[in-house]
Amino acid sequence: MKKLLSFVLFFLVSTTIYAGGYRVAIQGQKQLAMGHTGVAVISSAESVFFNPASISFLDGKMNFSLGVSGIMAETRYENSEYGYARNTETGLATPFSFYATYKANDWLSFGLGVYTPYGSSVEWEQDWEGSHLVNNIDLKAIFVQPTVAVKISDKFSIGGGPIYVNGSVNFNKNLNRTLSEPNGDRANATVDQKGISAWGYTLGFMIKPIEKLNIGFNYRSKVIMQAENGDADFENVPDSAPGDFSDGSFNAELPLPAEVTVGLSYKFCDKFLFAFDYNFTQWSEYEALVVEFDNSAGTSVSPRNYKDSDTFRFGLQYEATSKITTRAGIYFDESPVQDGYFAPETPRNDSVGYTAGLSYKVNDKLSIDASFLYLQFDEIDNSYDYYQENGQNVPFGGTYKSSVFAPGIGVSYKL
Repeated sequence: MKKLLSFVLFFLVSTTIYAGGYRVAIQGQKQLAMGHTGVAVISSAESVFFNPASISFLDGKMNFSLGVSGIMAETRYENSEYGYARNTETGLATPFSFYATYKANDWLSFGLGVYTPYGSSVEWEQDWEGSHLVNNIDLKAIFVQPTVAVKISDKFSIGGGPIYVNGSVNFNKNLNRTLSEPNGDRANATVDQKGISAWGYTLGFMIKPIEKLNIGFNYRSKVIMQAENGDADFENVPDSAPGDFSDGSFNAELPLPAEVTVGLSYKFCDKFLFAFDYNFTQWSEYEALVVEFDNSAGTSVSPRNYKDSDTFRFGLQYEATSKITTRAGIYFDESPVQDGYFAPETPRNDSVGYTAGLSYKVNDKLSIDASFLYLQFDEIDNSYDYYQENGQNVPFGGTYKSSVFAPGIGVSYKL
């Protein structure tokens, strides 16, 4: 039971980081289309997320951006030694974002962001070969971020604010590889937790050393996610099974790592804008999950030993006509998962994201924004080696192939 719930709690918190097992960056239609660059780009209210300092330089008294995307993700697992081949059945996720800014005067601006950067559902076939690790996950998370920005001069601004996170998760897995009732129904557990909340903060600055060049910096703090009195429901557990499998509650906490993004944008002619972002995420903070239970299970420790990861993003914008602006980009995202810790709960390897999109200017105030993302993960042959059964580590491995397709639509408005 300790090992079962340690894996369960791992998902309760860490899947708020990954959308259905993938870390998909979708926090704005314009910036997504440019390879999800934005820390040094001044274009719309989306800057509330990418760099709150840059809202000081937006045109207009008020700016609004609203967008939604559809995420369709798939993972295929194969094990040629045993002849296994399975696909995830991934539901359509629709992450959204809303941003608003208000310029109080020439030097003081306010902003608000409400967005769902992590939320999706993933379902493997019930009782599949890896069901002792996961059957299905359904998760949701909403981030609320008020910000304030101060323009120190025409060339420098700072900004930041608190981040409030609220989320929920439902997760199901089998108790082990074989346990079942006499009729063959596999013993499994479902964990459900609502109202998971946490606080963090963001801080940024923007420098404009020359007219065509912007340099940006953004820091997003570590966030401590806490699960308290979550519900665990056990089904199909035979009376002969040893241990305490009664429904109960549990508590756990996990630090979500801090991240730093730095970058630049350069307008090398009237129509072209180039942007580059570098993101560093301090995943090495996450070494293990410690879980405390309210019954005889006691305390469990589950190793993860993630490593710090880097992401490199490149974006290009072209003003094709007075009405149409096109965008394209690419980014390279490094996985924090080390060899021997690769599991079907988060089947994520190094990936390349290809993006494109455009904006249509309806009038001087309103534009329609569209984006497209195709995220291709490197095929990987790896395993998770730390699942314990009968006091022994039982590896589960194979070949994983994953991809994500995400079209999006939005509107931008300014006054």
